[in-house]
Amino acid sequence: MKRLVFKNGSFLVGILVVAVLMSLVFTSAVFAHGHMNRSDVLEVALEADDFNTLVTAVIEADLVFALKGEGPFTVFAPTDQAFANLPEGVLESLLADKAALADVLLYHVVEGKVMAEDVVTLDGAEVATLLGENIRITVEDGNVFINDSQVITTDIEASNGVIHVIDEVLVP
Repeated sequence: MKRLVFKNGSFLVGILVVAVLMSLVFTSAVFAHGHMNRSDVLEVALEADDFNTLVTAVIEADLVFALKGEGPFTVFAPTDQAFANLPEGVLESLLADKAALADVLLYHVVEGKVMAEDVVTLDGAEVATLLGENIRITVEDGNVFINDSQVITTDIEASNGVIHVIDEVLVP
């Protein structure tokens, strides 16, 4: 039985080349079948760079897998500034209590994909969140509010839902 000997790491390079080629073939096949045409809601939040605190909170609350799920979800995403505007010590307290943090985050998510044109027709409605508690939608002078938080950017689409940016953290 002969033993193959590879010099200068050519064996490792060969394996690396095969792995890269397999990855490219798999990625091409996935794109061809339309399964990876857009980022999920968590990836979109990461790419936006104004949701660093939200993404950190999602990671700390162990909700990454949930937001990478099939969905569809509607996420009312507070900006970094919205988290900074919380009373002193509240964010730190939430980050120290995973269950409370998860509750606050799930209060920002609604099942289904609700676009802005649909939200404006829901004036006065109460909608169930993934936490199981309702949020109130109101429309005043063309502005949409979720509880007391104003929607400032709408219809950021993702592969598994849509994000609407809000200016305050919703607290159940």
